[in-house]
Amino acid sequence: MYYIGIDVGTSSVKALLVNAEGVVIKTTNPEYSFQTPKSLWAEANPLDWWKATQTAIKELLLTVASNEIAGIGLTGQMHGMVALNKAGNVLRPCIMWNDQRSHMECDEISKKVGYENILKITGNPVLPGFTAPKILWTQKNEPDLFKLIDKVLLPKDFIRYKLTGEFFSDVSDASGTSLLDVGKRTWSSEIFEALGWSISWMPEVTESTEPTSTISVEAAALTGLHSGTPVVAGGGDCAAQAVGSGIVEEGKVSVTLGTSGVVFAQSDQYRVEPNGNLHAFCHAVPGKWHLMGVMLSAAGSFQWYKNQFGLEEQKIENEGGANAYELLTTKASQVKAGSEGLFFLPYLSGERTPYPDPYARGCFIGMSLRHQKKHHTRAVLEGVSYGLNDSLSLMRKLGVDPSEIVLSGGGSRSALWKQMLADVFATPCAMVNALEGAAYGAAFLAAVGVGGFGSVEEACNSFIQKTETIHPGSDQEIYSQYYPIYKSLYPSLKNQFAQIADAISINS
Repeated sequence: MYYIGIDVGTSSVKALLVNAEGVVIKTTNPEYSFQTPKSLWAEANPLDWWKATQTAIKELLLTVASNEIAGIGLTGQMHGMVALNKAGNVLRPCIMWNDQRSHMECDEISKKVGYENILKITGNPVLPGFTAPKILWTQKNEPDLFKLIDKVLLPKDFIRYKLTGEFFSDVSDASGTSLLDVGKRTWSSEIFEALGWSISWMPEVTESTEPTSTISVEAAALTGLHSGTPVVAGGGDCAAQAVGSGIVEEGKVSVTLGTSGVVFAQSDQYRVEPNGNLHAFCHAVPGKWHLMGVMLSAAGSFQWYKNQFGLEEQKIENEGGANAYELLTTKASQVKAGSEGLFFLPYLSGERTPYPDPYARGCFIGMSLRHQKKHHTRAVLEGVSYGLNDSLSLMRKLGVDPSEIVLSGGGSRSALWKQMLADVFATPCAMVNALEGAAYGAAFLAAVGVGGFGSVEEACNSFIQKTETIHPGSDQEIYSQYYPIYKSLYPSLKNQFAQIADAISINS
């Protein structure tokens, strides 16, 4: 038998086919786009996700028969708001996880529920990326549309609805809405009452390994799947990524270098960072939680840098030469650790942790006539590494002290960056044989949900193995001197970032 994992990502649907031995048989990655119609906005058409999902499933079923699929697991970008009317039709483009328009609504929700109370209930401050402030923004700015809302779904759960006709979510994904009682693992009636909203908008919420529904006759005709195939609840992309990396036991920590950067630590108990500078979410492992730090622009910072300043390297790649990223990092490796005092703040999309600030902006600091392009390249990689260490340092204060950190995501393919992270963290880093990320974790959740394994831990321990260990080197001492300087920069510039945002608003 086989399992399908589907990851509804920011710019593509990634789907993979996994056999009963945990081996990935086939992957596919149909792409789509999202829009930024205004500053701080990010929106997408959910029907584009559905079209791409149909394409992805059809491609996988060219390899196996539909009746050989034992179960399907879902994951995807968190926090998005997909609003449906009573007929199940999409009311407006999804307001996505990286949309920052609703900062005023965050304060309003926090006042209505109570700042300390919202942190206690949800494990997090209310942030612009989360779902609840997007709902409130819609209520205030699109009142006629707001009155038509019958269901509010997260991105992967919209795909579940299209596959099954049923409304379900899971506790890990729901944790990022500011509407879930994370300690009790259920929707918070207290929050809904304080906001005057109907809790009936929300889908039933379950543990991540629960079989929620089955493929409908209509979806079977559109995808080629066998009607009645179980669809398991799945998890938010960060939790599913952690499952796919084996982070399913107390004290295990991973760092994912994707578009965003995620520092993830399993926890057997519900722990909340006192100042709300880390996320506390339900894990996709039933009955467990996790602490998480999220940097909005991690490998995304490097991608931006390559697109804007790596035109020469891109030309070489396009002409059949080496990969543009490899060309850039090869030059950067010639620069001494610390980039001769050049720092990069990676806040290109604002920031979430440990600085929940939609106005934060990226910048280079410390430039001199000595600095060349290779210095700037290395500074980008170092800035992201320092920012990830901000979250790891907070976790350590809460008693999480990993002996090893598992690396994943596209950025972890760089030998330079892997070593840099081990040096900045002052902790050995490891690579594992599971490289397919959140979609792989979703397939594992599907396998557990339909009885292929007794638990998530059993599934992970059976198939996930360490393939490489990167030990801290001599640059560890250099970074220990530079990191405190980096850490001081955002507090020094916070007010200026807000002033810049005001100036843009006035003159836009």
